[in-house]
Amino acid sequence: MVWQADPSALFDRRLGVSPQERDPDCDDNKTCPDMWRLSNGDVAVIGQDLTETYETRLPEGVALGTGERLVVIPGNVLSHAKKDIPDA
Repeated sequence: MVWQADPSALFDRRLGVSPQERDPDCDDNKTCPDMWRLSNGDVAVIGQDLTETYETRLPEGVALGTGERLVVIPGNVLSHAKKDIPDA
């Protein structure tokens, strides 16, 4: 079975700290990368869409499906979220 995103899932809780806590250049008037756990356990990532930049340079065995986008976030967003991400 192929995984499908559930568009009815709601934002449940932020993973890591707020952009304003992480980056003094982020304020209420700017868009900044972020990560959120959704109500169904999936994760939403807010970052820059670099699909067109990377789609011809994907590693062997990696592909983007219909409707998928490659999103890039700063490493510190993931580092700050680490405490909120359970081990596998």
